[in-house]
Amino acid sequence: MSIQKVVDKILSDANEEATSIVCSAQERAAKMLADSSLRAEKMREEVEKDSLEKVESIFEKRAADARLECAKILLEEKRTVVDAVYALALQKLVALGEEDTLCMCKNLLEEYAETGDTVYFAQNFKYAAEVERLPVCAQKGLRFAKERLSIDGGMKLVGSIADKDLSFGALLASDKDKYQATLAKALFK
Repeated sequence: MSIQKVVDKILSDANEEATSIVCSAQERAAKMLADSSLRAEKMREEVEKDSLEKVESIFEKRAADARLECAKILLEEKRTVVDAVYALALQKLVALGEEDTLCMCKNLLEEYAETGDTVYFAQNFKYAAEVERLPVCAQKGLRFAKERLSIDGGMKLVGSIADKDLSFGALLASDKDKYQATLAKALFK
Protein backbone atom coordinates (compact mmCIF):
# COMPACT_ATOMS: atom_id res chain seq x y z
CA MET A 1 0.00 0.00 0.00
CA SER A 2 1.21 3.31 -0.85
CA ILE A 3 1.59 6.12 1.56
CA GLN A 4 -1.09 8.07 -0.14
CA LYS A 5 -3.55 5.26 0.35
CA VAL A 6 -2.55 4.98 4.00
CA VAL A 7 -3.02 8.73 4.46
CA ASP A 8 -6.33 8.58 2.61
CA LYS A 9 -7.41 5.64 4.76
CA ILE A 10 -6.40 7.50 7.95
CA LEU A 11 -8.20 10.62 6.77
CA SER A 12 -11.22 8.60 5.77
CA ASP A 13 -11.29 6.81 9.13
CA ALA A 14 -10.73 10.12 10.97
CA ASN A 15 -13.49 11.74 8.93
CA GLU A 16 -15.87 8.88 9.72
CA GLU A 17 -14.94 9.01 13.40
CA ALA A 18 -15.34 12.81 13.45
CA THR A 19 -18.74 12.49 11.76
CA SER A 20 -19.71 9.81 14.27
CA ILE A 21 -18.54 12.02 17.17
CA VAL A 22 -20.41 15.03 15.78
CA CYS A 23 -23.59 12.95 15.28
CA SER A 24 -23.27 11.52 18.78
CA ALA A 25 -22.69 15.03 20.20
CA GLN A 26 -25.67 16.36 18.29
CA GLU A 27 -27.86 13.53 19.61
CA ARG A 28 -26.67 14.14 23.18
CA ALA A 29 -27.21 17.89 22.74
CA ALA A 30 -30.71 17.27 21.37
CA LYS A 31 -31.45 14.90 24.29
CA MET A 32 -30.06 17.45 26.79
CA LEU A 33 -32.11 20.18 25.16
CA ALA A 34 -35.27 18.01 25.32
CA ASP A 35 -34.56 17.11 28.98
CA SER A 36 -33.92 20.77 29.82
CA SER A 37 -37.11 21.81 28.07
CA LEU A 38 -39.02 19.15 29.99
CA ARG A 39 -37.48 20.30 33.31
CA ALA A 40 -38.18 23.93 32.44
CA GLU A 41 -41.80 23.12 31.58
CA LYS A 42 -42.19 21.15 34.81
CA MET A 43 -40.67 24.01 36.83
CA ARG A 44 -42.92 26.51 35.04
CA GLU A 45 -45.98 24.41 35.92
CA GLU A 46 -44.86 24.14 39.57
CA VAL A 47 -44.19 27.88 39.79
CA GLU A 48 -47.55 28.59 38.17
CA LYS A 49 -49.31 26.19 40.58
CA ASP A 50 -47.53 27.75 43.60
CA SER A 51 -48.41 31.23 42.34
CA LEU A 52 -52.07 30.30 41.98
CA GLU A 53 -52.09 28.80 45.48
CA LYS A 54 -50.50 31.96 46.88
CA VAL A 55 -53.01 34.14 45.04
CA GLU A 56 -55.89 32.04 46.40
CA SER A 57 -54.41 32.19 49.90
CA ILE A 58 -54.03 35.97 49.71
CA PHE A 59 -57.56 36.29 48.35
CA GLU A 60 -58.99 34.10 51.13
CA LYS A 61 -57.09 36.06 53.78
CA ARG A 62 -58.32 39.37 52.43
CA ALA A 63 -61.85 38.03 52.10
CA ALA A 64 -61.70 36.79 55.72
CA ASP A 65 -60.34 40.17 56.83
CA ALA A 66 -63.17 41.91 54.97
CA ARG A 67 -65.79 39.61 56.54
CA LEU A 68 -64.31 40.29 59.98
CA GLU A 69 -64.30 44.04 59.39
CA CYS A 70 -67.92 43.88 58.21
CA ALA A 71 -68.86 41.90 61.31
CA LYS A 72 -67.12 44.50 63.50
CA ILE A 73 -68.96 47.35 61.80
CA LEU A 74 -72.28 45.54 62.10
CA LEU A 75 -71.66 44.79 65.78
CA GLU A 76 -70.77 48.43 66.44
CA GLU A 77 -73.96 49.56 64.71
CA LYS A 78 -75.98 47.08 66.79
CA ARG A 79 -74.33 48.41 69.95
CA THR A 80 -75.23 51.93 68.88
CA VAL A 81 -78.87 50.91 68.48
CA VAL A 82 -78.93 49.12 71.85
CA ASP A 83 -77.31 52.17 73.48
CA ALA A 84 -79.97 54.38 71.88
CA VAL A 85 -82.70 52.12 73.31
CA TYR A 86 -81.22 52.48 76.80
CA ALA A 87 -80.79 56.24 76.36
CA LEU A 88 -84.47 56.48 75.42
CA ALA A 89 -85.37 54.31 78.42
CA LEU A 90 -83.44 56.71 80.68
CA GLN A 91 -85.35 59.66 79.24
CA LYS A 92 -88.63 57.87 79.85
CA LEU A 93 -87.67 56.97 83.44
CA VAL A 94 -86.75 60.57 84.21
CA ALA A 95 -90.07 61.70 82.68
CA LEU A 96 -92.24 59.16 84.58
CA GLY A 97 -95.35 60.49 86.26
CA GLU A 98 -95.75 60.74 90.01
CA GLU A 99 -97.66 57.49 90.53
CA ASP A 100 -95.21 55.34 88.54
CA THR A 101 -92.19 57.05 90.12
CA LEU A 102 -93.51 56.52 93.66
CA CYS A 103 -94.33 52.87 92.94
CA MET A 104 -90.84 52.24 91.57
CA CYS A 105 -89.15 54.06 94.48
CA LYS A 106 -91.26 52.14 97.02
CA ASN A 107 -90.16 48.82 95.44
CA LEU A 108 -86.51 49.88 95.29
CA LEU A 109 -86.49 51.07 98.91
CA GLU A 110 -88.21 47.92 100.14
CA GLU A 111 -85.63 45.77 98.37
CA TYR A 112 -82.40 47.71 98.87
CA ALA A 113 -82.72 50.15 101.79
CA GLU A 114 -81.37 49.17 105.19
CA THR A 115 -82.38 50.67 108.50
CA GLY A 116 -80.89 54.12 108.97
CA ASP A 117 -79.71 54.66 105.37
CA THR A 118 -79.53 58.20 104.06
CA VAL A 119 -81.31 58.88 100.77
CA TYR A 120 -79.77 61.33 98.28
CA PHE A 121 -81.99 62.30 95.38
CA ALA A 122 -80.86 63.30 91.90
CA GLN A 123 -80.89 67.01 91.05
CA ASN A 124 -83.65 66.41 88.50
CA PHE A 125 -85.83 64.21 90.78
CA LYS A 126 -89.33 65.75 90.94
CA TYR A 127 -91.03 63.75 93.69
CA ALA A 128 -88.61 63.79 96.63
CA ALA A 129 -91.17 65.10 99.13
CA GLU A 130 -93.67 62.43 98.08
CA VAL A 131 -91.07 59.65 98.41
CA GLU A 132 -90.22 60.85 101.93
CA ARG A 133 -93.86 60.24 102.92
CA LEU A 134 -93.85 56.60 101.74
CA PRO A 135 -94.53 54.15 104.61
CA VAL A 136 -91.37 52.16 103.83
CA CYS A 137 -89.25 55.23 104.69
CA ALA A 138 -90.71 55.41 108.22
CA GLN A 139 -90.50 51.62 108.67
CA LYS A 140 -86.79 51.58 107.82
CA GLY A 141 -85.96 54.84 109.58
CA LEU A 142 -84.54 56.39 106.43
CA ARG A 143 -82.99 59.84 106.55
CA PHE A 144 -83.10 62.27 103.66
CA ALA A 145 -80.23 64.51 102.67
CA LYS A 146 -80.96 68.05 101.57
CA GLU A 147 -78.03 67.85 99.16
CA ARG A 148 -78.90 66.73 95.62
CA LEU A 149 -76.51 64.60 93.55
CA SER A 150 -75.55 64.90 89.91
CA ILE A 151 -76.79 61.44 88.90
CA ASP A 152 -79.10 60.20 86.13
CA GLY A 153 -82.39 60.52 87.99
CA GLY A 154 -83.48 58.36 90.90
CA MET A 155 -81.57 58.20 94.16
CA LYS A 156 -78.57 56.88 96.00
CA LEU A 157 -78.58 55.17 99.39
CA VAL A 158 -75.68 55.81 101.72
CA GLY A 159 -75.46 53.42 104.64
CA SER A 160 -73.08 52.44 107.38
CA ILE A 161 -72.25 49.13 105.66
CA ALA A 162 -72.60 49.91 101.96
CA ASP A 163 -73.78 52.52 99.50
CA LYS A 164 -76.27 51.61 96.80
CA ASP A 165 -76.59 53.50 93.55
CA LEU A 166 -80.27 53.39 92.61
CA SER A 167 -80.00 56.10 90.01
CA PHE A 168 -81.88 55.40 86.82
CA GLY A 169 -78.59 55.32 84.90
CA ALA A 170 -77.13 52.70 87.27
CA LEU A 171 -80.31 50.61 87.17
CA LEU A 172 -80.33 50.69 83.38
CA ALA A 173 -76.60 49.86 83.24
CA SER A 174 -77.25 46.79 85.40
CA ASP A 175 -80.19 45.83 83.19
CA LYS A 176 -78.06 46.33 80.09
CA ASP A 177 -75.36 44.00 81.43
CA LYS A 178 -77.96 41.29 81.97
CA TYR A 179 -80.27 41.72 79.00
CA GLN A 180 -78.51 43.44 76.11
CA ALA A 181 -77.93 40.13 74.30
CA THR A 182 -81.63 39.25 74.61
CA LEU A 183 -82.61 42.73 73.47
CA ALA A 184 -80.23 42.54 70.52
CA LYS A 185 -81.72 39.19 69.46
CA ALA A 186 -85.20 40.68 69.59
CA LEU A 187 -84.17 43.80 67.67
CA PHE A 188 -82.01 42.10 65.03
CA LYS A 189 -83.78 38.88 64.14
